[in-house]
Amino acid sequence: MPVINPILSTPTGSGGMRGPCDDWPVQWTCELSTLNPAVTGIAVSTATETLYALTGMRFGLCEVTLRPCRDDCSDGRFYDDFGPPWTALYWPQPALIGGLWFNLTCGSCTSGCSCGEVSEVRLPAPVYDITEVVIDGVVLASSAYRLDNNRILVRTDGQRWPRCNDLAEDSGPGTWSVTARFGEPLPEGAALAMGELACQFAKAADGEDCRLPAGVQQLVRQGVTISYPDVGELFKKGRTGLYLVDAFIATWNPYGLRQRSRVYRVDQPTVRRAGT
Repeated sequence: MPVINPILSTPTGSGGMRGPCDDWPVQWTCELSTLNPAVTGIAVSTATETLYALTGMRFGLCEVTLRPCRDDCSDGRFYDDFGPPWTALYWPQPALIGGLWFNLTCGSCTSGCSCGEVSEVRLPAPVYDITEVVIDGVVLASSAYRLDNNRILVRTDGQRWPRCNDLAEDSGPGTWSVTARFGEPLPEGAALAMGELACQFAKAADGEDCRLPAGVQQLVRQGVTISYPDVGELFKKGRTGLYLVDAFIATWNPYGLRQRSRVYRVDQPTVRRAGT
């Protein structure tokens, strides 16, 4: 199979690939009429960034357009490692793969799972789904491809992915692109946690009393002693002191991870999950 190197094009959404691309939905837990409209938008954005960080930068979908580019089989980079006759341009060429000899012909290399030719594109990272594929300015039918292992785009209509991609143009003849959504959908409860946190941010920004913890740990008034949680310890544990918000964080990031975990297997064969 020819190696295909996708090139990242223009990410959509305000956050790009470095944060939440869009504000999270909000189910307000306070009366909106009492809030200053000038600060509610800022409160929602701040609450989104806060919950995104406190849940390990895990949730939210970002739409990105990729411009795949395919390396030719005869570019010599693989064969140069072995010396002559691998660098020759005579096809077919014998290749020892997995203890078996195969005849490789330019443009018809096989994948690691298939004995026949498979036209596929390996995306630079796992994706949630494919929004559309555009070739020569025309949207390709979704039945013409499938997504394997969340990152391998396989052509299923008997055709091959284009050999070239005119990167000097954004669309039209000679170009093709893959638009995909990266990330993970928001779980149930996110909107409610957003509502509680955004309410308190809006009140604090407008100078009203809010339930965000202050630096006071103990208050004595008229013989009554009120104890407050240690704000420093709360923040160290990734908590805010707000019940709905902390319940959401504890459910989806109980160990306080700073970012999503990754596992790399460099010395083991992988299996293919078709249609995922």
